[in-house]
Amino acid sequence: MLAAVRILIFHGYLLGGTGSNVYNARLAPALVALGHEVHLFSQDRHAQDHEFVDAVGDWDAGALRVRVLPPARSERGGPPSDPAGSRPDSEPPRPDFDSDRPVRCTVYRPNIGSLLPVYVMDRYEGMQARTFPQCDERQVENYIGANVAAVREVTERVQPHLALANHLVMGPAILARALAGTGVPYVVKVHGSALEYTVKAHPERFLGYAREGVAGAVAILVGSRHTAESLWQALGDPQLPARTRLGPPGVDVARFRPRGERGQAGDPLVAFVGKLIVNKGVDLLLAAWPLVLDREPRARLLLVGFGTDRGAFERLLERLAGGELEQAGDGARRHLSAFLGSLHGAERERYVRAARALRERAILTGRLEHEELADVLPACEALIVPSTFPEAFGMVAAEGAACGALPISAAHSGLAEVSGVLARHVPPEAAAWLSFPVDDQAVRALAERIVGWLGADPDLRARTRAGIVAAVREHWSWEGVARGLIAAASGELDARPFG
Repeated sequence: MLAAVRILIFHGYLLGGTGSNVYNARLAPALVALGHEVHLFSQDRHAQDHEFVDAVGDWDAGALRVRVLPPARSERGGPPSDPAGSRPDSEPPRPDFDSDRPVRCTVYRPNIGSLLPVYVMDRYEGMQARTFPQCDERQVENYIGANVAAVREVTERVQPHLALANHLVMGPAILARALAGTGVPYVVKVHGSALEYTVKAHPERFLGYAREGVAGAVAILVGSRHTAESLWQALGDPQLPARTRLGPPGVDVARFRPRGERGQAGDPLVAFVGKLIVNKGVDLLLAAWPLVLDREPRARLLLVGFGTDRGAFERLLERLAGGELEQAGDGARRHLSAFLGSLHGAERERYVRAARALRERAILTGRLEHEELADVLPACEALIVPSTFPEAFGMVAAEGAACGALPISAAHSGLAEVSGVLARHVPPEAAAWLSFPVDDQAVRALAERIVGWLGADPDLRARTRAGIVAAVREHWSWEGVARGLIAAASGELDARPFG
C-alpha cells in the first residue's frame, strides 16, 4: 500500500444530511488524518463550512478556479496544514490556487447546470432535482459529460494515485470515461439508493451505465452481504463476486459516544432518524407508539428528519390521536392496515385512549445536521430503524449504538447484519430487542421490543449499553474504512475478504 496518496473522490451530491453524504463527509477527513490528500467532487454549495475542507473549486466563471480557505480554519480544529512526512512525493502543479498554503482536501463543484439527477426526490439549494427516470437521455448524458470534463481536468492537473466513485450510477461511469487511458485505478462504493431505486427499478435504461462503470473498477465495496447479492443479481456478471469486498460506512466514535450517566428521572426518549419517506417505516412506528404509551406513558418519540412524506405522517398522527382509526387505515400499506384492522373491543378502546397523548408525546423536529445528532442520540434510550425497504448498511443504528442508545431495527438486509454483530456483544436476553420482523405483526413486535427495553432491569440495561458501545468501536470506525479503501484501490483484495 502507498504510504501517502492523492485520492480523487466523485460523490456529486452534498456533504451533510444522511447516507452517502455523511459517508463522504466522514471519509474525507479520515483520509486526511492518515496523511493522504483528497480531491472530492460534490454539488454542495457550502463546502467551505466544513472544517476538513482547505480549498474549494468551481467552474462558475467558465474555467476552473480554486480558492484556498483562510489558514485560521486549521487553528479552529481543521486538518493539519502540512503534517511531517504526509505530503505525497513528486508534487504536481496545482489548479490555479490563489495561495501557497498547503492544501490537504479540496472540494470541487462541477458546473452541471441547474438540473441534478437524484435517486430519491428531495430539495437541493440552487438546483432542480429530478429523479434519474424522470430525466431524458439527453439530460442524463449532459450530466455525465459535464462531470467527466471536470474530473478529467482535475486529474490532469493533480495526477491522483487512485480514485473512488460513489453510487452504482453515475459516478462509476463518469470515472470510467474520465480516467480512461490514465492508468489511475478506481474503486466503486455501492450505496443502496442507486442500486435499488434506479438500476433495479429501471434496468432497461440504467443497467448499461452500471455495467460500464464497474467493468474497469479494481474493486467494488458494499456495506453488507445483502447489498452484494442484490448487486450480483442485478448486473448478472459472474466475475463480479471476485472483486466485491465488504466496505461498510464508519462511525466517528470520538463524537458519537455516551455522555454521562443515564437515569429514569426524566421522560425516556426514543428517536427515529432518517428521511421522512414511506419506505423508512415511519408509519409503523407512529402506529406502535400508542401501544408503547399504554405501558410507558412518560415515553417520548422524537422523529428527526425531512422528506416528501412528512405531510402524510402528520395526517396519520392526527388521525391516530383523534381516534379516527378507519381514516388512518385508508390507503395505508398492508402492515399498517393489518394492525389497525386487528384492533377490536376493549383493546381498541385502550389503544384509542393511549393515542390521545400522541400530539404531546410524538414530536417531528425536522432536519438536524449530522453533527447535531451527536448531541441528541446520547440522550435517547433507543433508536428505531423500521425501514421496510432494503438498506445497504445500518449507519444510523451503528451511530445510535455508539452513543449507548439501543438500536431496534427491521430484521432484513444490511440492518439485520448490523443487529447480528451487536447481538454478539450483549447479554442473550437483550439480543432479541435488537430487531423485529417486518410482517403483518410488525407494529406489535416493534412496540413489544421498545417496551421490553424501557422496562428492563437497570443492570441488564447497563451491560447491554456497554456491549453495543464496545461493538461499534471494535467493528466500525472511519479510520478503518479509510484504510480499507486504500487497500482495495491498491489491489490488496486479499486483505479485504468478503464474507
